[in-house]
Amino acid sequence: MEIEKKYLVCRTPEHLEGYDHSRMEQGYLNQKPVMRIRKTDEEYCFTYKSKREAACADPVCINHEVELPLSREAYEHLREKIDGCMIEKTRYRIPDGPYTIELDVFHGKYEGMILAEVEFPTEQEAQAYVPPDWFGENVSSDYRYTNASLALTGLSGFL
Repeated sequence: MEIEKKYLVCRTPEHLEGYDHSRMEQGYLNQKPVMRIRKTDEEYCFTYKSKREAACADPVCINHEVELPLSREAYEHLREKIDGCMIEKTRYRIPDGPYTIELDVFHGKYEGMILAEVEFPTEQEAQAYVPPDWFGENVSSDYRYTNASLALTGLSGFL
């Protein structure tokens, strides 16, 4: 299970290049349930996600998620079958106490957009989380900011 919160980012931390990071691309074969292929540097995987809504005042996104490795050949074959556009981004991993902030700096169609995600072991920890001051609006419950929606529908009129 994946328990996370997602935020727009007001400004990036200094010395961003000093953090561990990977170049990623991901495409979507289906939206409900989400079926995604992803290339992270030179690793490939297939992901299946089914979403469970969380009813709370401070939105938290909860998904049941399964990731399976893919060969480069399988990834390339499935890449030709994606719907919408390929999402391109650099993901920075920034330590934040017991958590890791995954800061996604988008390229290509969404150049300039920056989102931060933080995963938690429990809903209670997600609810108690106090984000850094460089985070903006919590968009965890705004489906438009999911990578699947960005790839398949776009954010026209919202950026």
